[in-house]
Amino acid sequence: MKHSTPSICLYFQVHQPYRLRDLRYSDIGQPDMQYFDEEKNRNIFQKVAEKCYLPTNALMQELVERYPHFSIAYSLSGVFLEQCEEYGPEVLESFQKLARTGKVEFLAETYYHSLSSLKSIEEFAQQVTAHVRRIHELFGQQPRIFRNTELIYSNELAHIARLMGFHGILAEGADHLLKNLNPNDPFVPPAFTLPLSVRNKIRKERPYPKAARSIDVLLKNYRLSDDVAFRFSDKKWIGYPLHADTFTDWLMQSGGRSVNLFMDYETFGEHQWADTGIFNFLRALPELWQERGIRAVTPSHAIREARGWKKQTYDAHTHVSWADTERDLSAWQENLIQKSALDELFKLEGAVRTANDPELMRRWRMLQTSDHFYYMCTKYWSDGDVHKYFSPYDSPYEAFRRFSHALCDLRQRIPQSQSQS
Repeated sequence: MKHSTPSICLYFQVHQPYRLRDLRYSDIGQPDMQYFDEEKNRNIFQKVAEKCYLPTNALMQELVERYPHFSIAYSLSGVFLEQCEEYGPEVLESFQKLARTGKVEFLAETYYHSLSSLKSIEEFAQQVTAHVRRIHELFGQQPRIFRNTELIYSNELAHIARLMGFHGILAEGADHLLKNLNPNDPFVPPAFTLPLSVRNKIRKERPYPKAARSIDVLLKNYRLSDDVAFRFSDKKWIGYPLHADTFTDWLMQSGGRSVNLFMDYETFGEHQWADTGIFNFLRALPELWQERGIRAVTPSHAIREARGWKKQTYDAHTHVSWADTERDLSAWQENLIQKSALDELFKLEGAVRTANDPELMRRWRMLQTSDHFYYMCTKYWSDGDVHKYFSPYDSPYEAFRRFSHALCDLRQRIPQSQSQS
């Protein structure tokens, strides 16, 4: 069954990490040792707020109020929300104003934008639960759609999310898994029985008391998403300059049920500067879509619309993500320093929990943020250039040095009895 005019599902990831300061070996163990660069984090947040968050939110507010069939979705990491409260309460207020329109959906993710799903189901479940509670506190919504950190996804993770009570999950439409299927079609994961040990851990800590009967998978159309997020201002690109009517033609020609455009929110004004025309491009889309009978829907709406449709199986035996050419875990776990950093961090989990110290737990969780490991990437060519663009450090080895010193300090803060257990 074909649908001549697909709907559009617009989802935006909003996240800022806490960047590590220049930690010296002599700092380790000092009573007032702080891991993060307060001044740099504040300056970056406020710069991006001025260029992206505030003007884009103002434009989105205008668009959702003007066009009846234009809705959007966000995932705001917990550490981003904390920075809103610390550095820019007006940014948080602008998201809350958007929430009050009733046309914006907020998704669940890991609170610390962490890689916990790769290492600890217990930690993962606790972070997701904390994030759901925070979204409800700030925006009055109970998220039922889950988006894992960096769109990391697998069959097992889909069923973990289902058992936690989520009805939908977002994932990358990876070519090697789609095998010529259309990412715009509705998908489900294959049947999968979670090990009893995993099920027991989830039941101890999850955001909703009942598991969902099934879970749908919304796949990112990465070609069309990346046309905006990465290629919009590239003068060497064959599609440059990209006009709203041309892009709308591509959307309509792509077929399927729902064209899922997932991207970083910083696309607007930060990665693609205002002088590229990105805001004019965004402003023009809803009117064109309205003229052509295209509706922009939330992920929950897209899933409801797919009820009764035949759904394809999206079979991800190994992890996929939305990062780099490989669309796997290599952006964070490709080299030895990345693997060592994450392994050593999670070796401390038992001791940190036993210590029952909220400040120690927070420090441990802050070091789980995926960006720390992303900055340690040593890839070359185009992927390497992207990593360099985002990194606040001179090299991957500087990122590792700062992380290692923070980790060493954290280890020393664990009471001796716990660290030896």
